[in-house]
Amino acid sequence: MGLDMYLTRKTYVKRWDHIKPEDQFSITVTRGGKPYPLIDTSKITYIEEEVGYWRKASAIHAWFVREVQEDEDDCREYYVGKDDLRKLLMVVGTVLAHQERALELLPPPGGFFFGTTDLDDWYWDNLKLTRTLLKEVLESTSDDQTLYYRSSW
Repeated sequence: MGLDMYLTRKTYVKRWDHIKPEDQFSITVTRGGKPYPLIDTSKITYIEEEVGYWRKASAIHAWFVREVQEDEDDCREYYVGKDDLRKLLMVVGTVLAHQERALELLPPPGGFFFGTTDLDDWYWDNLKLTRTLLKEVLESTSDDQTLYYRSSW
């Protein structure tokens, strides 16, 4: 048990008749190399990818709760705009460059599921992971895709 955190990206792929053929997506679902008959690919609306995962990065989770979830820590899925991720990336960069500001900008909250409140190697490694992850997601996400954050604890 513990805090697991997910960042997902959804791409709208519904095939509408009014969409030009060159702008439509083609979806294939196979199992064992053969088309899977229990999924009607013409009815697929979204493709969802897990583009980020953290384990017990409580300071990052607390930022999402405060800045995206309006202080509701309820393990539900929340829309995250690219501007939100840019803001988090800026905060993470500031803390990594000025470690004395960690408790001010990204304090690790206490709690049974959240791990330690120490500014230990785990804390700093999670900030480095977050910086790398956010840069990759921001570079690879187009304006017609949407991002969501959710946690589980």
